[in-house]
Amino acid sequence: MCDARTEVDFALCGPCWAETPFIDGLCCDVCGASLPGQGEPEEGILCDVCMVIARPWTKGRAAMVYKDKARRFVLSLKHGDRTDLARAAGPWLARAARPLLSPETLVVPVPLHRFRLIRRRFNQAALLAGQLAAVAQVECCPDALIRHKRTAPLEGHTRDQRFAALVDAITANPKREELLMGRKVLLVDDVMTSGATFAASTEACFAAGADDVCVLSLARVVKDA
Repeated sequence: MCDARTEVDFALCGPCWAETPFIDGLCCDVCGASLPGQGEPEEGILCDVCMVIARPWTKGRAAMVYKDKARRFVLSLKHGDRTDLARAAGPWLARAARPLLSPETLVVPVPLHRFRLIRRRFNQAALLAGQLAAVAQVECCPDALIRHKRTAPLEGHTRDQRFAALVDAITANPKREELLMGRKVLLVDDVMTSGATFAASTEACFAAGADDVCVLSLARVVKDA
């Protein structure tokens, strides 16, 4: 993220680490947003948003707040062809996901529509999911879900517009439904804003017979960040 050298490959230097808003301590148990106060995350503690919006998944976590160096990191990965950054993010995701993981967990990335995948040449969520699975030593299925509906970029949309745009947009891959059946699924994406994409993906997993679904984002958009 800068010109400084690091002691090991795929790491942040000291100053960049200090400027990256990692989420440590108290956070929302459902979306992972950081909460004021000290202490470890507790069962059932919710942020203001998750108190009023029903989430179809069980628990959620995020590694960073989407601002400052974290925002630059995500945008560099997503739009700057810095696919190498996914390897650095693997251990951060694994640390954030520790309460959500078990040996039988199946890691599944949020899918891209095929046209966007062709244009971008990679799905950043799939890269992150693969790195997380490698670090956590759990199974990953990069094509478990399919995004049928081509939606416009959701940046700048209201929460209601985001949810409306994703109605019937994501389903399970018919070739992977048996893999989802009865499994504990951990959905992975680069950024969570409203949670609409995670909600659509969660419903697709449950429709395919998943037993439980949790969500994990590299970065979480929070109010006043």
